[in-house]
Amino acid sequence: MPDVRLASPQGKWILLTTVLGSSMALLDSTVVNVALPRIGRDLDADMAALQWTVNAYMVTLAGLILLGGALGDRFGRRKVFVVGVVWFAVASLLCGIAPNAEVLIAARALQGVGGALLTPGSLALIQASFHPDDRGRAVGLWSGFGGIGAAVGPFVGGWLVDGPGWRWVFLLNVPLAALCVPVALRHVPESGDGRAHGRFDVLGAVLGAVALALVTYGLIEAGQDGAVAAVSALAGVAAAVAFVAVERRRAEPMMPLDIFASRQFTAVNLVTLCVYAALGGFFFLAALQLQVVVGYSALAAGTALLPTTVLMLLLSARSGELADRIGPRLPLTVGPLLCAAGMLLMLRVGPGASYPGDVLPALLVLGLGMVTLVAPLTATVLGSVDVARAGLASGINNAAARAAGLVAVAALPLLAGMGEEAYREPAAFDAAFDRAMVWCAGALVAGALVAAAVVRRPPPGCKRPECLRHAGVTSPPLEGEPVRKRLA
Repeated sequence: MPDVRLASPQGKWILLTTVLGSSMALLDSTVVNVALPRIGRDLDADMAALQWTVNAYMVTLAGLILLGGALGDRFGRRKVFVVGVVWFAVASLLCGIAPNAEVLIAARALQGVGGALLTPGSLALIQASFHPDDRGRAVGLWSGFGGIGAAVGPFVGGWLVDGPGWRWVFLLNVPLAALCVPVALRHVPESGDGRAHGRFDVLGAVLGAVALALVTYGLIEAGQDGAVAAVSALAGVAAAVAFVAVERRRAEPMMPLDIFASRQFTAVNLVTLCVYAALGGFFFLAALQLQVVVGYSALAAGTALLPTTVLMLLLSARSGELADRIGPRLPLTVGPLLCAAGMLLMLRVGPGASYPGDVLPALLVLGLGMVTLVAPLTATVLGSVDVARAGLASGINNAAARAAGLVAVAALPLLAGMGEEAYREPAAFDAAFDRAMVWCAGALVAGALVAAAVVRRPPPGCKRPECLRHAGVTSPPLEGEPVRKRLA
């Protein structure tokens, strides 16, 4: 049984290590959007390249995050976590010195692999190291400090972009890794799952990532070469079908399909797809809208988006407590509708928009909607399956959210009619942004309808979230015990 106490020096070192590691991945997911206009200008990149700068990272992260958790169970959670941190830092260095958009996109894909190794490992190390009496508080501190990192991330990113330059958004990860790795090797105990054995479901992981990549490519390229885009999208669908077939045949697959026999679990993941597609698309385009159309600097744009994160950090725990009392159906219905209202309020944000009169009200309504829905969504995911599968259920839900975000970033510019040079033409971008917000609001309303129709209160005694203060805006928190399924 793990016996490290939180108050001990070792406990504090373990907490520092996990916060540093998870913050690297969290910061990149929030900061890069702010840097996109400057990246585009410096590398002479078109809109598709900016989409790939975001999505190359998300494709590998979403496709491999379940495999990353299983690798830690098999080979040692500290070992895989450290490998992930080093991998992420090296890829970040490549991003920071990229001479062109093609190298940057390739390096971002490598970053996603590192993120898939370290993201599940950070929480798994806490769960495997701390005494059960201290584990809940340790997870709470981990999520709270992570929320603070998410809150300051856009501000720091904007300052770096306007000051030393956008490359330092990536280069900053190198010293963080240099601090994290030796602390982990010296102070964090190794742990693993003795029951994990057999062969890994590498084929399933590869097929999942390939399916996401091909569909994403098809959506991004649809406006330029329809024939190539159609072939790519069809190949992506074929890869997705093959993924399902492989997972069905495996004795113990990466993603056991029988988990979707739970109507509640399936419904909550549908809500997740709708909600995080809208949020992923919004945060990608909003940072561009504020800079390209409204005229904000990168620092001002990053700071402007802080209210949503601050509200999440301050109120998520209370929202979760309320949902425990009244059930998840109402929060998962009202929350997406509030988010949809916030996005429709963004239609007022155009040339000459006032921050207190136009931008802030939209972000406050959006933030309140996110506060209302995120904690109940996580609790309902955990409560819709057996306790033994809570870690697996959380991993699937987290991967679904990230996949929804990357598809939205690929599809929204196409649906909204953004051309290759859209971010260089304020009037054209403004009109397309308005159309995109309507699409995002529609996705949120669809999620609310699914929640109202299907979601019900989980049974008594189901597993509850440990990450009570969550400030991430692009995916729900990973929760539950480490993934213990051996990927045979």
